[in-house]
Amino acid sequence: MLARLIARDFRNFASLDIEVPPEGLVIIGENGHGKTNLLEAVAYLGLLRSFRGARDADVVRFGATAFHVRARLTPPSAYDSVSLGYDRSAKRKRATLDGVEQPRLTAALGALPSVEFSPADVALVTGGPAERRHYLDVVLALSSRSYLLALQQYRAALVQRNAALRLAQRDAGRGTAHEARVSIWEPALAEHGGVVVAARQHFVQQHRARFSELSAQIGERVPVSIRYAGGSPHDGAAETGSATASSATAAYLQAYAQQRPTEIRRGTTLIGPHRDDFQIGLGGRDLRTFGSAGQQRSAAIALRLLELAALRETLGYPPLLLLDDPFAELDLGRAARVLSLLDEAGAAQVLLAVPREEDIPAAFTRLARRTMCDGGLT
Repeated sequence: MLARLIARDFRNFASLDIEVPPEGLVIIGENGHGKTNLLEAVAYLGLLRSFRGARDADVVRFGATAFHVRARLTPPSAYDSVSLGYDRSAKRKRATLDGVEQPRLTAALGALPSVEFSPADVALVTGGPAERRHYLDVVLALSSRSYLLALQQYRAALVQRNAALRLAQRDAGRGTAHEARVSIWEPALAEHGGVVVAARQHFVQQHRARFSELSAQIGERVPVSIRYAGGSPHDGAAETGSATASSATAAYLQAYAQQRPTEIRRGTTLIGPHRDDFQIGLGGRDLRTFGSAGQQRSAAIALRLLELAALRETLGYPPLLLLDDPFAELDLGRAARVLSLLDEAGAAQVLLAVPREEDIPAAFTRLARRTMCDGGLT
């Protein structure tokens, strides 16, 4: 899918231009020289943001005013090229597809689909709920335009309701006008929130058995599970698979009406998909608290494999694999099993970043190699 990558003033790249073979490429180099930056530049063209959570302004090379990343694509991609640029002074990000600037940035979302594996993925398990919500949002937004639209509209309504709640909190006891300004945003918040939470719950319910199976195949002997954990009265329906967007919307409308006085005192919306989580269990206990480092790492890899499978099912072909020294913290047995699972997934193109040649797994020794040093490739 990726035939050529060009990056200007991105991280430590003043000017990067690299041809990528159809089967992929191995990037070898010491830490701090730009291996992960290259993978990040590729991922930007699918996610429209940094997979490391960095702000766009912080990705611009020191001393530069803007960055630009462009890729030439090949089938089965729907496009011949995709590019993304950000101007720090104008605080504006622009995307083009086949040379045509897109009026809406999200039109380019997923133009170069990829899944990234790295040791930092353990934060999906050990981090806070925001890490796991972001995981679900990325997978579902890349798989469904309707989900992306609902998520955007939910967030917009949430901003407006929270602003109204802060005004009502400040003017408490001065009448009910502000409460009416709060409630006016609730139908939109409930409608779009219902679509978001129903899709999330369906994804977790649909893939929970596969996640447990993947964890076992990686080498986990204790049963591992996932469960969606929300704060809405309809959550019980999600456990039985009967939750729908309409039932979630109705539950949210009722909950907002009941919780409005409390939320006015607090000045923020306390119920909704922006507060939800999905729990990862290990033998019936919280993996985040009771799991070992190896068990947490294996669960994170299983989540990435789940993401890979879900995107392949949606796209009809496997997304690009971005492997950032992903086996560094795994024992040889687990690393071999993960490689086998990646092979079963049918990865068509791989970008692998490792610090030394001896770190290249046997399965990827067939790939062409480049050495990264101070942002340059040889």
